[in-house]
Amino acid sequence: MKASKLCHTRFMVLSDNMRAALLIMVSMAAFTVNDALMKLAAPNLPFFQQIFMRGVLITIGLFILAAIWGHLHYKPDPKDRLLTALRTLAEAVGTVFFLTALFSIPIANLSAILQALPLTVTLAAAVFLGEPVGWRRIVAILIGFVGVAIIIRPEAEGFSIYALYGVAAVIAVTFRDLAARKLSKAIPSSRVALAAAIGVTLMAGAGSYIERETWVMPNLGETLLLLGAALCLMAGYISAVAGMRLGEIGFVAPFRYTSLIVALILGFVLFDEWPDFWTMVGAAIVVATGLFTIYRERATASKPTMGLRVR
Repeated sequence: MKASKLCHTRFMVLSDNMRAALLIMVSMAAFTVNDALMKLAAPNLPFFQQIFMRGVLITIGLFILAAIWGHLHYKPDPKDRLLTALRTLAEAVGTVFFLTALFSIPIANLSAILQALPLTVTLAAAVFLGEPVGWRRIVAILIGFVGVAIIIRPEAEGFSIYALYGVAAVIAVTFRDLAARKLSKAIPSSRVALAAAIGVTLMAGAGSYIERETWVMPNLGETLLLLGAALCLMAGYISAVAGMRLGEIGFVAPFRYTSLIVALILGFVLFDEWPDFWTMVGAAIVVATGLFTIYRERATASKPTMGLRVR
């Protein structure tokens, strides 16, 4: 009888983990579809106008969710306010770098660069937060950075300066996730995401004013693309939160690499893009070292975080 109950319990845990993994895969796919829709809408819309319009839609959606969940009346303490502000600033900076790169280089190449995020977060957490990192993970991180260098190839004939914008986006998102690590568990995720959405939208408005952009009226197709991008971000946010709450972090975190597969497919189908051999080699190195880093973090009982993404 006890053995039967133990098997049933183990099955339920495995079932929760698999459902959580599916949710994480959905979230990563939704985030990447958002990127593709933004890239499709880019040619005819001013840069900051596009970010602002999508930001308004996301802000409205997150505000409604926070209201439904009863999170609007939560009052964070001063430390969480400061950390939320720092996270929002990093989110806004990362959004500008990311979308600048996205509109200029293949989506799969940029996605490959972003796969270095688990490596940079682990390294930054050790440097700035004093979290323990063994020599195995240090070696894996260094090898992963070699993979990023192979993807960028600064001395290659086809090198694009916009690939470095992708690296800058990784750095900004790394600091965003460091701030998220220090937030107390009491603050609702919806409030953190809502603050980021508002911050990115305000940043886009300020950027548009400074750059003196001449706004244009989007046509029906562009409007639908921006609406679809906002809905994908909402879907990605909801499924990511649900997945991280349902399953074990160490089990579900590797499934975030779904985004690279989706980026390869969308890049080929929508933009007729396909990474060259060395980009694929670099991506494989980054993914392999990232998976090893996640495995070592799980083995040492450390908990990697998957920060919310509002870009």
